[in-house]
This record gives sequence, C-alpha cells and structure tokens, in this order.
Amino acid sequence: MEKSSYIIKQISVFSENRPGRLAAIAAALRDAEINILAFSIAEADGFGVVRALVDRPDDAYRTLTDLGFRVSFTDVIGVKMRDEPGGLSEIASVLGDAGINIEYAYAYSGKDAAVLILRVDQVEDAVRKILDHGGELLRLPIKS
Repeated sequence: MEKSSYIIKQISVFSENRPGRLAAIAAALRDAEINILAFSIAEADGFGVVRALVDRPDDAYRTLTDLGFRVSFTDVIGVKMRDEPGGLSEIASVLGDAGINIEYAYAYSGKDAAVLILRVDQVEDAVRKILDHGGELLRLPIKS
C-alpha cells in the first residue's frame, strides 16, 4: 500500500480566542456541507488554533479563507489503538524507539476503536514503522 494514502490533510484555523469564533467556523463548514470528523483547540496568548479533520479539506480551506480566517494545512496520521490501558504507550514507544518525534496529538474513542491523530516530524517513516509493527492507520473518506 502506498504510504501517502495514509497521510491525512488536516486544516488549522487561526483565530482570536473570543466568544463566537468556534461557532463561526462551525457554521461556515455546516453551511458548506463540510463534515468535521475530529477537532481540537489549542490556545496561546489570546489566539486559538482549531485543528480539524474534515471530509473536504480543500473546500474547507476556501470557505474559511473567504471569510477572512487564516487557514493552513498540516499532514497528520490517524492510528487506531487499543482502547485500554497501554494503547497509547504502545504507539508512542514504536515511534520513540524509531527516533520519530510526536509534535502534538489528539485522540477520540468511538464505538469501534480509539484513534490517535498525530503530527510527527517524519510522517512517512512513522507510517512505515506503525505498519511494520502491525498497527492500523486510518484512511479517511476524504473528498476533493
């Protein structure tokens, strides 16, 4: 399998950290019929970064930049992990032992499995290492 098929295009939206900003982002994506699959928010010095996986990242980029938001893309991977004690430790150890740095991560636990979204410094090497160790990576139903 081609390693690039596991690389997910995440959008990052930079905005002032004030009431209504997340609502504006979510409403814009709703109105454009773009589905948010996962997201996280980080805050620093009065600004926020909304990181999101969406089903149509290029359309999300256009929609949000047209409204004046600063948006960028980041390559991430989604790793299915055991939803039990040690699941995160296993994935972090595989990458750490390979010298791959996890720059940030967020996770969710769903009906079928827990999923860890990772921004790493060596994305293709991370994909290879996880697959080599029997790990399972997501391929999201991304539309162009």
